[in-house]
Amino acid sequence: MTGLIVILLLVVLATAVATGARRWSLPAPSLLVVAGLLVGLLPWVPEVRLPPHVINVLVLPPLLFAAAGDISVRDLRTVWRPVTGLVFGLVVASAVAVGYVARAITPLTTATAFILGSVLASTDPVAVTALGRRLSLPPRVQAMVQAESLFNDATSLVLYKVAVATVVSGSAVTVSGTVEQFLILAGGGALVGAAVAGVVTLIRKRTEDPVLETVIALVTPYASYVVAEQSHASGVTAVIVAGVVLGSTGRRFSNAPTRLQVHAVYDTVTFLLESVVFALIGLELPSVVRQLAHDERGWPLWVPVIALTVLAIRLLWLFPLSALIRYRKQEGDGRPSWRVPAVLSWAGTRGVMPLAAALAIPLTTHTGAPLPHRALILTLTTGTIAVTVVFQGFTLAPVVRRSGIALEPEHTAREEARTRRHIAKAALEELRQLGDLDRLADLGAASESALKQARRHLEARIRQAEDAHHTDPDARPADAYREIRRTLIAIEAAELQRLYEANKISDATRRRIQRELDLEEASLRADDR
Repeated sequence: MTGLIVILLLVVLATAVATGARRWSLPAPSLLVVAGLLVGLLPWVPEVRLPPHVINVLVLPPLLFAAAGDISVRDLRTVWRPVTGLVFGLVVASAVAVGYVARAITPLTTATAFILGSVLASTDPVAVTALGRRLSLPPRVQAMVQAESLFNDATSLVLYKVAVATVVSGSAVTVSGTVEQFLILAGGGALVGAAVAGVVTLIRKRTEDPVLETVIALVTPYASYVVAEQSHASGVTAVIVAGVVLGSTGRRFSNAPTRLQVHAVYDTVTFLLESVVFALIGLELPSVVRQLAHDERGWPLWVPVIALTVLAIRLLWLFPLSALIRYRKQEGDGRPSWRVPAVLSWAGTRGVMPLAAALAIPLTTHTGAPLPHRALILTLTTGTIAVTVVFQGFTLAPVVRRSGIALEPEHTAREEARTRRHIAKAALEELRQLGDLDRLADLGAASESALKQARRHLEARIRQAEDAHHTDPDARPADAYREIRRTLIAIEAAELQRLYEANKISDATRRRIQRELDLEEASLRADDR
């Protein structure tokens, strides 16, 4: 069986499993890892050995870009202080704790144990985003989970490169050298990402071609990654910064058909890539286990211990941090709450990023000798990823429900209904002014009837928003009505953005209602053809 056939069969398997997971409301990453592991145990399946560039260059950029584009910049501003403590303090603490435990229970040397610790130090944005889509977390908690997983990679990457350099070259580690490397990687990556986002913004201002904009959206993460890596900066940071910047400004530089097409294409791409990569994690484990030496066969016992260490250090870090934040803000009665830190701890799964880092570990040292215990590091990394994605993935939803912090469906529905009613009233008021001032005389004799039709449509939207949670237009408008309706959609979209910027609605509500407006505007454009 050739490698190409294996990849094609894996795509089919991953797509089928992910589709079933959505249908049965199960965490797709967890189910995919289990499916990949079961397939990898079959005797006739060939060994899967992934070159590092397959994950680093082909898979990571679009997944990171999509995850970064989903984060709310407004919510990000409110959580940057605790996220900073997680991005720096928790990453270092996790690396040290995992390295210490691995050195104590495995044959790893101090230097190679630190490589393992740095690889597993950061949470994974791909896994966190994939698991978080199923949960209705409060905006602040969702922002903390996403922001931590996105921005802690630069810190862990610096620790990883320092650890690898120590093992490969035998050089000593200095604090000044580590800080300098962090500034180059993280700072350089952020500059490259911002520069690429700026160039893309200038291009998007000058085009309204949906196909061209879709191509630009697909190329942007790869361009950010390659330019940053060639500049010896962090490609991961560059992609994330570009995604955050463009995600927060994209609505202003695209029309409705373009936004719908780009989102449809990216949803398809991320679905396929996520499905395949999580299945590969499970499929890879039996392959790397076969490469272990005789004294490394204790990995089935070591993996749960390391996974438990990763979770324990998060709990020990997040509970005091949460208590400190509550104390400084004087929230509630001052007693610590277990709800938010428990959810944040359980959401800290490992995934694609640690796997990519482990695969990139050099094969040899500077002397040409094989790098010691490389197969064991890869096995422990893959095993820990599988354990966290499967165990925490399947139990995250119950933890969230038990904590009581999840938003009830009724809460979301009420917020959306209020928002629809509010923006419809704003458009109706503008429509009345247009009618009173006779500013639509250029539409000819149809102006009066079109105004009445648009007014009836808005009044119906307001009534339906009061009685239900959504509505769809049920009539094909005439030419004059379409022109009026496009004007009113622009007013509703502007009012929707104003409500969001005034912190009166959540980012999720804004995105859902903006999509409804885009669909209606796209249908109006289609009727013009």
